[in-house]
Parts: sequence; C-alpha cells; structure tokens
Amino acid sequence: MLSIKYTFVIPVKEINDYIKETIPKLLSLPSDNFEILVYPDEITDDTWPKTRQIASGPIGPAAKRNLSIRDGRGEILIFIDDDAYPKDDFLNVLDKDFQDENIIAVGGPAMTPRESKFWQKVSGATFLSSLSGGFPERYRPHGKKKFVVDWPTVNLSIRTYAFEELGGFGGDYWPGDDTKLCFDLLTKKNTQILYDPELVVFHHRREGLTKHVQQISAYGLHRGFFAKKYSKTSFNWRYFMPSLFVLFIIAGGALSYFSKIFLDLYILGWIIYFVALLNAFYDIYRHEKNIFVTLAASYYIFLTHIFYGVRFLQGLIFTRNLKSKLR
Repeated sequence: MLSIKYTFVIPVKEINDYIKETIPKLLSLPSDNFEILVYPDEITDDTWPKTRQIASGPIGPAAKRNLSIRDGRGEILIFIDDDAYPKDDFLNVLDKDFQDENIIAVGGPAMTPRESKFWQKVSGATFLSSLSGGFPERYRPHGKKKFVVDWPTVNLSIRTYAFEELGGFGGDYWPGDDTKLCFDLLTKKNTQILYDPELVVFHHRREGLTKHVQQISAYGLHRGFFAKKYSKTSFNWRYFMPSLFVLFIIAGGALSYFSKIFLDLYILGWIIYFVALLNAFYDIYRHEKNIFVTLAASYYIFLTHIFYGVRFLQGLIFTRNLKSKLR
C-alpha cells in the first residue's frame, strides 16, 4: 500500500562513485516524504537511510525501472539516473505541479554541474543551442511551462498508478526506454508530459570525444528507428536535420563537380551552416561564459551532426528490429 509521496528510482549496473554522490544529495533534500530504490545487478554492503538496494540481475535500465511497480511505496515515481542529482527545491516544485490531479507526468531540464571537468562541460555545452540539441530546454531552464510528448528519464516523474496501468516501460530499449513510455502515455492515456523549467536536476556528462560520439551515435540510431515505429512522438523535423546535413555534404559535394550552379549552391549552404554555427557559439557562450568550452563545443556540434545524422539514417532505413546494447 502506498504510504509516502515520492519514490526515487535509480537503475545502475553496479554501485559506483556516481551513485555514492547521488544518494547523499537526495538525502539532503528538505523532506521526509520520499524513499530511494537502487537497482544494481548485485547488491553490496553499502547502506544509506531511506534507501533500499534491490538486486535485479543483469537486465536493462527499463526492466530495472519496471521493478518499482512491485517495490515502490510512493504515490509518484521519480526516474533519475545514477549520475544525476536534483536541485534543492526539486520536491517543492513537484509538489506544486502534481497539485493538479490532471497532471500525470512531469519533466524538467538536466543541467551540467558547475563542478564538472572541462570535457564534460564541453559535452554538455554542445546541447545548449537549438542547432545542436534541437531541444535546449532539456539541458537548461528555457521558456515557460508547457506540454511535451517526449522526455528523457534522467528527470521524469509519473504517478505510480498510471505507470502501473501502462505496464511500465513497454520495451527494453536503451537509450529510448523513455520514448516508448511517452508514446504509451500519449496513445493509451491521451496525455502529455508537463515541462517545468524550474524542475532542475544536475547531470554529469560523458568525458571525452569518443564517449560523446558513442552516446550520440546510439541516440541517432534509436531515434531513427523510433521515427518510423513511434511516429507520434519521434517523427519530428528536428530529428531529421542532421541526416539532411549529411546528405547535403555528400550529394552537394558530388554534384558541385558537374555544375557551377550546384557549386554555388553548395558554397551557399556551407555559408548558411557556419552562420548558424556562429549563432550557436553565441548561445553557448551566453550560458557558459567560458571561451574555451564554447570553442570546443562548436567543434563537437559539427561532429554531433555527422555521427547522429549517419546513425539516424541507419535506424530509419536499414534497421528492422532494434536490439539495444548496454554500454
């Protein structure tokens, strides 16, 4: 029987340094009305107040989160990653949002912590502009409250009864488990997620170009596949833009050899891209206030477009049955 208001749900492969930072941050929240469920493959001797470690075995994050239907005692499930932690007023903001009984799910931005290392800041800064992330509100407080059809589980809360009625996450995608859940909310519950810019968590980013590219490539592959399978949430023109850019580079470069008109258009296209990149540079610097992070992020943006674009096409055109691989 539900006896508390909130249950934090954290899937993790093993108890690591990130989770050892996250749990004390959660415990410092000015509220007693929550519990913490941590799902490692195998439990350890580590103990914390209000926290239960529950061994899940070697299953994916979506399957781990689904176990909260069985184990959670909260009226509202808060999905958060092991490498993320909430702002101090997080639960106060949720209290206000869920006062409306019609609100089923709420999401907010996941900001890069100020104490992050340089290359983590670069990876996070890459998404601060619409040119690179397409949805800057996912990475910084942006605009006013609004309803959205898709939101990542690094900062997503949902009423427990609704999650249970949906059967939890309907697939074992990773990344992408959140997209399937949001699709089910839209199609089965006829509801969207409330975006609240004040509902902030801090999310550690991948450190180094290789890890960043690996993450982006996985996002692109899954989103391309979802664009055809879950079109109501994923068939969005913003997701297609990096792939169109890749096609522009390849097709435009080839055609420019055969016609001066195509060459002029190709050059014009690159000029437009670099102007957009300069605008992204301005957006990022306005938030980061660090010229070196901004310069490096501009380079990351270009590579993000290439790798995401290629993998999106792979997921959209060539992938018939997507099987996620845990990294």
